[in-house]
Amino acid sequence: MNKKTILTHPFECIFDKHSKVLILGSFPSPKSRQNGFYYGHSANIFWKILPLIIGKNEQLSDEKSKKTFLLRNHIAVWDVLHSCEIKGADDSTIRNPIPNDFSDIFERAQIKAVFTTGKKATTLFEKLCAEKVGLNPIYLPSTSPANVRLHKSADFLERWKLVATALKDI
Repeated sequence: MNKKTILTHPFECIFDKHSKVLILGSFPSPKSRQNGFYYGHSANIFWKILPLIIGKNEQLSDEKSKKTFLLRNHIAVWDVLHSCEIKGADDSTIRNPIPNDFSDIFERAQIKAVFTTGKKATTLFEKLCAEKVGLNPIYLPSTSPANVRLHKSADFLERWKLVATALKDI
């Protein structure tokens, strides 16, 4: 008999009252859960692309430097889902998704734009959260190692530069 396991999101949302954009993944990968922090797979380029698009030459190597970078640049990070069933890191296997409660972040921060990393995060946010939050997500291609063939494309970088543009426009 195959018993399905519901996983619960292990990390708190990273934000403060000055956060202006929110970047959401779908749910932490096994490597991220194992490493205890967002985008924790060594081949995930999330922590390389953010400083690049914002124009900061910073090496973000530990949890403290990553959190400091996010808050200093008015970026909040979390995931769409509070809990779900998922096989490994494959978003296409997500079943029984329960969204995070975004009310606290939207009450306490100045979030003006929501970005979702990957198609599944975008679809989940649109279906489960957008109406309640009052913002539609802006799709960003995934920084996951599973998306590595697209990481060097011009479209990938252009999409991610939308985060920097949003920070300037807000």
